[in-house]
Amino acid sequence: MKKIILLPILLLLVSCYNVERNCKDFKTGKFKFEYKVNGVKKTTFFERNDSIEIETFDGKTDTASIRWVNDCEYILRKLHPKNKAEEKAIDMKILTTSKNSYTFEFGMVGLDAKQKGTVTKISN
Repeated sequence: MKKIILLPILLLLVSCYNVERNCKDFKTGKFKFEYKVNGVKKTTFFERNDSIEIETFDGKTDTASIRWVNDCEYILRKLHPKNKAEEKAIDMKILTTSKNSYTFEFGMVGLDAKQKGTVTKISN
């Protein structure tokens, strides 16, 4: 009986939780994205202003245009694609933010497959 009473209270508390999203703090600046590929840690550095993102990975630099859909979602499109796959736009959506990082979801525009990651802001 006690469990039945606690369940609605717990559900009420969880449903009232509001995820912090101060996306405007991450529209511009210098960032770092760390992830693993086949067990090997990789790091990408990028700098973003309102309309351009310059990314450096494995000593190679690439530039993409940014079109902001709203404060927490934008579309990336490489300016100098080297193949058909790079011609496809990428939808980026900021899910949560903290003081100096954000969790995001990304995937090719028009496809359901999405991946998640966390980016750290290293300077303004």
